[in-house]
Amino acid sequence: MMKILVSDPMSEKGLKILEEEKDIEVDVKTKLAEDELVKCIGDYDALLVRSGTKVTQKIIEGAKNLKVVGRAGVGVDNVDIPSASKRGIIVMNTPGGNTISTAEHTMAMILALVRNIGPAFISIREKRWDRKKFKGTELFAKTLGIIGLGRIGNEVAKRALAFGMKIIAYDPFVSAEMAEKLDIEIEDLEKLFKSADVITVHTPVTKETKGLIGKQQMEKMKPGVFIINCARGGIVNEADLYAAVKEGKVAGAALDVYEKEPPDSSPLLELDQVLLTPHLGASTKEAQENVAIDIARQVIDVLKGGPVRNAINVPTVDVEVLKVLKPYIKLGAKLGSLTAQLLQGQLEELHVSYSGEIAEINVAPITIAVLQGILGRVMEEPVNAVNAPVIARERGIKVIESKTSVAEDFADLVYVKAIVSGKGKKGFSAAGTVFGKKKDPRVVLIDGYYVDAVPAGYILVVLNEDKPGIIGNVGVILGNNNINIASLALGRKEKGTAAVAMINVDGQVPDKVLKELARAPSIIDIKMVEL
Repeated sequence: MMKILVSDPMSEKGLKILEEEKDIEVDVKTKLAEDELVKCIGDYDALLVRSGTKVTQKIIEGAKNLKVVGRAGVGVDNVDIPSASKRGIIVMNTPGGNTISTAEHTMAMILALVRNIGPAFISIREKRWDRKKFKGTELFAKTLGIIGLGRIGNEVAKRALAFGMKIIAYDPFVSAEMAEKLDIEIEDLEKLFKSADVITVHTPVTKETKGLIGKQQMEKMKPGVFIINCARGGIVNEADLYAAVKEGKVAGAALDVYEKEPPDSSPLLELDQVLLTPHLGASTKEAQENVAIDIARQVIDVLKGGPVRNAINVPTVDVEVLKVLKPYIKLGAKLGSLTAQLLQGQLEELHVSYSGEIAEINVAPITIAVLQGILGRVMEEPVNAVNAPVIARERGIKVIESKTSVAEDFADLVYVKAIVSGKGKKGFSAAGTVFGKKKDPRVVLIDGYYVDAVPAGYILVVLNEDKPGIIGNVGVILGNNNINIASLALGRKEKGTAAVAMINVDGQVPDKVLKELARAPSIIDIKMVEL
């Protein structure tokens, strides 16, 4: 008899699925303190949580029989994943359960915003009849700009099409061909900001997306634009949004998520043109039932030796093979992340090639790690070894894997080439290997330039004319701004043409310093990446 502990309130439909299994015993014990959970967790094979239970290292250390932690929802920040991984405990979530709920909430926010439902209701409740004051805007024939075309963005697009809206979207990791099938036009951010009447965001918060919509972006938008954020707090700069609404550039905004939650001190609370809800995107009866049902079935599969789905931390290879693959999986994730941050254009094809001894074993987990590195930079939902290939297929990204046991410049080499669509857009390529007894990953090739770079931390990638003193000048600018260089790798194809430098620094380089570096003599291009 296997035992499952449910430590947070969960839908009865999910519990019923668990209780119907003859060889599974289910206990529901909610609101347990950490010490109480530590005392009892040793008796259980599985733990099911929502967001209330914090699965800490102390709890995991007491979980002698625990095989799986199931999170009924998307976020797993309440689970100590490194500790669970160390103990061989699978951590899984349910990324698709709240898709429809959040998409519908987004549409509800759009409709309520453009028709002034909130302030109109307040006026009626206060016994005022201000019909002329609340003249609205039709969605028909308007342009909806969607930033992030994942599951939720896709569902929002379907619903907006039913209202007769034109859909344009920005997502570097959805092919133009796939978007065309959905009746969506892919545009760059500049065009989207200039063209859209309503803009909604559906991306995770990353270095690239934090403050994605701020003062500069709002200045490019149409007068009277509407802005919606039901994704993550921080994507829209709330101070800049307040100023834009006050001056009339932005006609209105609807937010379900905030830089600080709850947004008690936000000046947006003062504005009638802003509609605010308390993070309700996934708060529907159906969404809560869906995630409970999904996690119940997933956990049962794991306990009975079936397929592992939506796992955050599980390699799907033999333990002995994993020992060989582990440093290359790490390398693949680094190459993927590097590709995502330096790629220009819409990703259509991803080629992952292997040469040398590594090509003689199952390299699929490495290819998946490359995909995780790429998609993890842009996806709103978590990307793991199970769902990365599915997400790539959904986005029309063709993944091509090739192998040869013939080694050339290196005993083993992982080569990643991203092919993009669109005129004037360039793809990207990078290759890496592992060195030494510790099998440390190295980037050895970047867009045809041979280098020897450590793919870790903050890295400045510099393309410059091959002239004396240029890298020295970069070092001076960094030094003047109190930014320390940790290591440096240089590469060029031919003397006197162009050269590449990968400069590891001790911390994030501020935007003003990047701009100063970009203006330095003989600098062709410079970008900051984080690995």
